Amino acid sequence: MAEIIALLSNVSQVVTATELRQLLVIVPAVLAMTGQVTMLNTARWTGKGGSYPTIRRFYNAQLMWLRINWALSCHQLKKVGGIFLLVGDETVVTKSGKQTYGLDRYFSSIYKRAVPGLAFFGISLVSVEEQSSTMMLMEQLQKEESTSEKSRPAAKKSKGKKQGKGQPKAKGGRPKGSKNKNRRDVELPAYLQNLQGYFQQVLDLVGDALSIPYCVLDGAFGNNNALQMVRRLGVHLISKLAKNSALYFPYSGEQNKVGARRKYGKKVDYQQLPERCLKHRITQDGVRTESYQMHLLSKSFPDLLNVVIIVKTKLDTHERAHVVLFSSDLALDAEQLILYYRLRFQIEFNFRAAKQYFGLEDFMNVKQRPVYNAANFALFMTNIANRLVRQRRQQVPEFGIHDLKAEFRGRFYAAEILKHFPEFTDSGFIERLLDSVSSIGAVHP
Repeated sequence: MAEIIALLSNVSQVVTATELRQLLVIVPAVLAMTGQVTMLNTARWTGKGGSYPTIRRFYNAQLMWLRINWALSCHQLKKVGGIFLLVGDETVVTKSGKQTYGLDRYFSSIYKRAVPGLAFFGISLVSVEEQSSTMMLMEQLQKEESTSEKSRPAAKKSKGKKQGKGQPKAKGGRPKGSKNKNRRDVELPAYLQNLQGYFQQVLDLVGDALSIPYCVLDGAFGNNNALQMVRRLGVHLISKLAKNSALYFPYSGEQNKVGARRKYGKKVDYQQLPERCLKHRITQDGVRTESYQMHLLSKSFPDLLNVVIIVKTKLDTHERAHVVLFSSDLALDAEQLILYYRLRFQIEFNFRAAKQYFGLEDFMNVKQRPVYNAANFALFMTNIANRLVRQRRQQVPEFGIHDLKAEFRGRFYAAEILKHFPEFTDSGFIERLLDSVSSIGAVHP
C-alpha cells in the first residue's frame, strides 16, 4: 500500500482531497480483484471507505485525466529523457444493449467487421529510449468522428440531372477557368479537427518538458489532410501509405524553355526498385527483407516525402510483399523511421492491458460522464501497473501485469487472515506469509 500512496501522491495537485482518497481505495482493489472490473465488483474488493456509493461518486466526478496522467508520469518521463513520439490510435470496445452513450456499430480490426460498441481515440507518449508507452488521454468518438472510413457513415451522393435526348454530351476533364488548389492550406474534415484539438492539448501541457518531434499514426492517416493536420501542430508525421500508392521520382531532366516546369519524373515500380536506394538487406528463416529509402513525390501531397519501402521475399516460392512507410521529415534515416513506426504498436499493448485487466471491456456505465471516466481510469491503471511492473523487473526480468495482480490479490487475502490475529506481532512471519500468498497464481513468482 505504501508504494500506491507514493505513486498517487504525484497527482494530489490535480485532484481534490476526496478524489485522492477514493483513488487510494479503488486502485489497490482493482489491482487485487478477480472477475469483471465494474463499479459493483470493485466495491466488493475495497476496504473501509470503498462503498458502492463512493465508487459511483468517483465515476461521476469531473476528472481531468490528461493532467492526472501527466502528473503521475512527468517526473519519470523527464528522468528517462531522449526522444518521445506522440502516438494516437482508435480502439473499439464491444457493448450490448441500447442505452450506453455513444453506442453504435464501429469497424473492428479484430473481428474484421462492424460490431456494436463504443469507439475511443487514445493518445500516448512513447519513449524511444525505453520503448514503452505512457497513456495521456482517451476521448470517446461518435460514429461520424471515427478514424476508420468503414465506421463513418457514407456521404450522400448528389443526384445529377439526367441528360435529355438531343442534348450535347458534357465535356469531361478539368472545368474551364478553374485554379490550382493549395494543398497545404486545406480545410480539415471535422474528425481531423477534433483529433488536432486532442493532440494540441497534450502538446500544450507537456510544453518544453520533453522532446516530441514526431507524431506517429497508422495507415488511416496516410493522406494529405492528416499530414497538414500534424504539420500545423509543429511536428512531423510518420505513417503508412497504401501499398499501391502512385509515387514518382522528382524530374531531373532538361526543362522545356516554354510552359510549366516538369515536376514528376519516372513512376516508382514496386517490383523493380532501384538498387542505389537499397539501405539494408537481411536473410533469415528463408525470408529476405530489404529496405529502400528515397525522396518521392505524390500528386496527393504538395511536398517531397521521405519514403521507406520494406520488401519481404520468400526465397523458396518467390512470393513478395511490401509496405510503404513515409515521413514529412526528409532528414530522417530509414532505420529510425522503421523503428519509430514500429514503436507505434506500444499503444496497442496499453489497450490490450486495459481491456484484459482493468475494465475497458467490462464497465457497465451508460451515461456520458461515467463512460468517459471508466475508459480513462482503465488506461490510467495501465500507467500505474507499468510503473509497478518496471520496479519488480529489476529482480524478476519476466515479471508482468498478471504477476502483479497475483501479488496484490495474495496480499489482500493475507491481510484479511491477519485481521483474525490482533495480538500477533512476529513481523518475520508476516513477511513470509505475504511473500508466500502473493505468489499464488503468478506466472513468474
